[in-house]
Amino acid sequence: MSCGEPHETDCSEVLDHLYEFLDHEMPDSDCTKFEVHFEECSPCLEKYGLEQAVKKLVKRCCGHDDVPADLRAKVMGRIELIRSGEAVPDHDVTEPGVTPATQE
Repeated sequence: MSCGEPHETDCSEVLDHLYEFLDHEMPDSDCTKFEVHFEECSPCLEKYGLEQAVKKLVKRCCGHDDVPADLRAKVMGRIELIRSGEAVPDHDVTEPGVTPATQE
């Protein structure tokens, strides 16, 4: 998505890092760049608003459910694999003998 206008921060960069912005997981300097971009670019601002609304809806509907410890451990394990640059398997590495074909 792009409005077709040139911006200091490209639309693709903004959209690639939108959830980091929404989750306040980026440096203040990057947040400022994104805020300036949203002031200039209505398509990106619209996408931001939509994603923000979805995030609020999910939080309201599911925000009180506890995440099972084993699910959290699996997700965190995958995140660590991705961050370390290792190949991420298509199946759950914590369950021996489980392959994508046998998972349901």
